[in-house]
Amino acid sequence: MAKHDKKEIGISAILNPVPVVMVSCAGKDITSEEGRPNIITIAWAGTINSEPPMVSISVRKSRLSHKLISQTGEFVINLVNKGLAKSCDYCGVKSGRDEDKFSACGLTAVKAKGLEYAYAISEAPVSISCKVKSVSELGSHDMFIAEVVAVTADSYLMDENGKLCLDKAKLVAYNHGEYFLLGEKIGFFGYSLASDDIFEKRMGYSRKERDKYKHIREQKPKNGKKY
Repeated sequence: MAKHDKKEIGISAILNPVPVVMVSCAGKDITSEEGRPNIITIAWAGTINSEPPMVSISVRKSRLSHKLISQTGEFVINLVNKGLAKSCDYCGVKSGRDEDKFSACGLTAVKAKGLEYAYAISEAPVSISCKVKSVSELGSHDMFIAEVVAVTADSYLMDENGKLCLDKAKLVAYNHGEYFLLGEKIGFFGYSLASDDIFEKRMGYSRKERDKYKHIREQKPKNGKKY
């Protein structure tokens, strides 16, 4: 059988890999068991607009977080690094109706920037504060479409010029039921057309290291033309 022979595998939401994130939220009454700050792990999250910056998350109606987000119209997307991976998985298995997941995971709830009710995870490298603009009922899940109102990041992710360097965060991706650390950087937006000098600078290579990336630069499309 040839490598690219195709076989139907059934209909499913197979798009992978996807970001795995810890979405935090809270009710209007945080003194109640169901209103306290809560965390839900979500793999179905994405960017949907740039101006204004908007994102979406999809949540089952049965989840406590669905109730809290619907009540307040707020949530926080917390990016997941290697140090949060175990807590991330735990928060996807356990229910906030049964326990305080912040406490169970030893995480710190802090009021989210720009929001009235929701809390962020202090230990997350990046936290994205979101206000719900609309909700679409899709079937098994409801999709919350929200505008980003604030973003906070750990200071170690900034370079000397104040640029955010997310590669330093060692973020985690979700691929068909399994967690993976992001791996080797092989390029950047526009690298297929970049000069060798620009490529070397952006990739952090020196001229002496050209053999390390020669195979990347010399890749050819099927039509045989060089990029």
